[in-house]
Amino acid sequence: MNKFKLILALSFWTLLTAMSCNRDDINFESPTQLLRFSADTLFLDTVYNQVRSETYAVKIYNNEDKDVLIPKITLEKGAASLYRINVDGKSGTDFSNIPLRKKDSLYIFVEIAPIANAPEAIAEDRINFESPAGKQHVTLFSVVQDAEFYIESKTNPNILSSNTSWSNDKAKIIFGDLTLAEGTTLNIAKGTNVYFHKSSGLKISKNAKLNIDGDLGSEVIFRGDRNDPRYDTIPKNWQGISMEVNSTLHMNYAKVIGGTVGLQMNQTTAIIDNSIFHTHQEFGILAINSNVTAKNLVMNNCGNADFGIFKGGTYNITHSTLANYWNLNSALPGLGLYATNEYENGNSIEQGALNLTVKNSIIYTDNSNAVLFKPTAGQVFNYSFQTSLLKYGGSANYTLDAGSLKNQDPKFLNYFTQKMNLRLKVDSPAKGKANVAVGATVPLDIVKVSRTVNPSMGAYQ
Repeated sequence: MNKFKLILALSFWTLLTAMSCNRDDINFESPTQLLRFSADTLFLDTVYNQVRSETYAVKIYNNEDKDVLIPKITLEKGAASLYRINVDGKSGTDFSNIPLRKKDSLYIFVEIAPIANAPEAIAEDRINFESPAGKQHVTLFSVVQDAEFYIESKTNPNILSSNTSWSNDKAKIIFGDLTLAEGTTLNIAKGTNVYFHKSSGLKISKNAKLNIDGDLGSEVIFRGDRNDPRYDTIPKNWQGISMEVNSTLHMNYAKVIGGTVGLQMNQTTAIIDNSIFHTHQEFGILAINSNVTAKNLVMNNCGNADFGIFKGGTYNITHSTLANYWNLNSALPGLGLYATNEYENGNSIEQGALNLTVKNSIIYTDNSNAVLFKPTAGQVFNYSFQTSLLKYGGSANYTLDAGSLKNQDPKFLNYFTQKMNLRLKVDSPAKGKANVAVGATVPLDIVKVSRTVNPSMGAYQ
């Protein structure tokens, strides 16, 4: 019996060996058809001087019914190129006889580590492919910005200790926290881009001033340092701007995108005009007992609320659009506006009087209540909604003034943050329904369209 098992085993291994020896070797041939690519042009995100980009990929397909060798793949500018490529697991600029199985594909990985020779320049190169079937190429394209770096470390507290002005000649990139010292002023000119690394932020100390002077088409941008557009739909890429007691803010034509709390104010006096806040993990604006005047303010996609008010304060919001279509975490309420007399400061609960006036504005979400009030017994809690459109359910503990609209869809052109456009459709119920006298106090909407005749509710005419 044992002899039989031995013979059977030997027979099996003999057969297996024979099959292995007779297996056809792979026969690679020259391509007779053009290759197919996942993209003809690879757009890398905007990158900064001497900072390596993330890695991108282009996929090459062999549509032929045979295994082929690609005779030549080269980076056109060779060693002088700002780009670096990896073909089939190997780095370089010149590759020969690259095998590609039939009906299969391979990746070419691409990154760039540029040197900027101007405030903003274009970096371009090509990956060339040569075969008997013909010459082909994939274009590589990126915008390169010159940059100025502010890096916090153990030896560098990263403090602006004197009055400072930022121009738009270089992007500002912040690693860690950048602090504006007490009593000083930071002026930021139109068109300036301010980028923050993960968990980084801008801190405005007591009695300091932050002046943001943008313009339509030349807004001052605050966002994370990952410039691929998809990151504009992801919150918590950076911390935010925080303003301490008795600090002052003047903000005109700014975009604050993708933070944890876009702007936090503690007993701050602020004028906010023509600015956009969207895609923040907690709040777009969190105000603690502050004095805020906002006109043509646009907000969307914030986890807790677009605008959160704590410990009271005085707030005048005019011709603003506070939409919220938050869908990244259902546990968060995604309010348009939240207001309370209280603020939890460590182990103590602080309280303050609230005076809130909302005029000619839209506060709308896809939840039952866009506005949530939590007044404290014995504290002043004054509010007024004048000729505004609000979304709220039966549990809401507030009322609207005459001329306001309840629970009517404002009909935004597009409320999705990827291509956000909170302009009103022609048949919007908010179109032409705002108070004329109030409209005259803000004669231009956020895109500088006149609203002196038949003004519409919200930031867009």
